[in-house]
Amino acid sequence: MNHHVLPPLITAVCTGLLCPGLLARARWVGQAPRLAVAAWGVLAAAFTAAVAFGVMLLVLPYEHAHGMAHHAAACLPRDGQDCSMAAAAVDRWALAAAAAVLALPVAAFCRELLSARRRRARHAHGLRLIGRTDTGLRATVVPHGEPAVYCLPGRSAQIVVTTGAMDILSAAQLAAALRHERAHIAGRHHVVIGAVEAFGRIFRGLPLARLAGSQVPLMLEMAADDRALRHCARDVLATALYSMAAARVTDRSAFAAGGPSVAIRIARILDRRGAGHPALKGLFWMGAVACVMLPVATTCCLILP
Repeated sequence: MNHHVLPPLITAVCTGLLCPGLLARARWVGQAPRLAVAAWGVLAAAFTAAVAFGVMLLVLPYEHAHGMAHHAAACLPRDGQDCSMAAAAVDRWALAAAAAVLALPVAAFCRELLSARRRRARHAHGLRLIGRTDTGLRATVVPHGEPAVYCLPGRSAQIVVTTGAMDILSAAQLAAALRHERAHIAGRHHVVIGAVEAFGRIFRGLPLARLAGSQVPLMLEMAADDRALRHCARDVLATALYSMAAARVTDRSAFAAGGPSVAIRIARILDRRGAGHPALKGLFWMGAVACVMLPVATTCCLILP
């Protein structure tokens, strides 16, 4: 067995199998949802890079892998040499294999964004037929008895409000719901969702993909709640969410203020705890750097002649 594959293999196991469960159970994620989304992104990036690096080392001949780090030292400016030896040490098929692994999630991400854009376009066409634009709310009002407020993000983003929501929500509650939806649009959360769904399609069944698929949308809703709370009272937003808890938006490209996560979010909003200790950011970025540097440093140590 090529022992050079062990560091990226260990990294892939840690990021793809072990760390996702720990992150999903962590208590701080509810206090810092945006940081949690970034943590899921770091895990996904580290896992993909580890798999690509491992595939490259598997395809690379053993004698080339063993001396690759030594040849790569020629690229350092202090040595005053060129990278021709390092380039010769890396087989073109090994690079092609690594590039293919990296290209798969990128291609799936682009496909997911295009698919979501087509769904939003069809939805927007239907809204133009039955809805009316309310300049005061800066939203499209749709005649429907079920209370719902949701947004269609993207380049031609719009917020949709049903007449049922306008009937049962007070002016302050409706404003809070609208701020929540504008937070989704401003944060371009649909891009994050597209990345999560693309990763799940490529690495279907992986704990990282499964848990990220359930946790990241919830974290994005919490992040939008936090942004709305900058301009409204907690009880106002909580009441608005409760009033729209039963709302169901069939278009998965849309972000609805209600939905199945409302109970968790209302409890969090009324909990009144802070956004987490600032040290969380420092610890996170230290861990992120470790995830990136550890497999590289360990691999270089193993393949030095």
